[in-house]
Amino acid sequence: TNEDEERIRISQIGRGDLDSTGEDEFDHSADQGKVIEGVFDGENMIGPDGKQYSVPANYASKSKLVEGDILKLVITDRGTFVYKQIGPIERIRAVATLEKDGQGNFLAVADGKKWRVLSASVTYYKGKADDEVVLLIPKTGESKWAAVENIIRDKE
Repeated sequence: TNEDEERIRISQIGRGDLDSTGEDEFDHSADQGKVIEGVFDGENMIGPDGKQYSVPANYASKSKLVEGDILKLVITDRGTFVYKQIGPIERIRAVATLEKDGQGNFLAVADGKKWRVLSASVTYYKGKADDEVVLLIPKTGESKWAAVENIIRDKE
């Protein structure tokens, strides 16, 4: 019956079956949810309407998102948020020292400049105050946030 065929098709999608091109059968296109493009501000995605959309810290950390990166958000019909980096901003590396502020947030400091960094990134690399950190920052303009590329530890 049509209902059985639909159940089988849905179960195959859930398994992430691939078609002959190696592409995922489940197309995350606009007809399967709402698509919003926006700019990463270091913590959130800002949509064209000015709304903030929460970007999971683990995703931002793992993807090494930098303030100014262009993201696409697909909000599926089930309410799931799926982010994808579609336009990385040009970036440079900087070496800084980790500090903690009065609220327990990590900061990276170098040459009189301070950047906020995601705690998820610092904890992933097992960083602590006074460690050296390699940052990714936008090549042009000022930024309040930096992405952690790695932590440099002294051999003890």
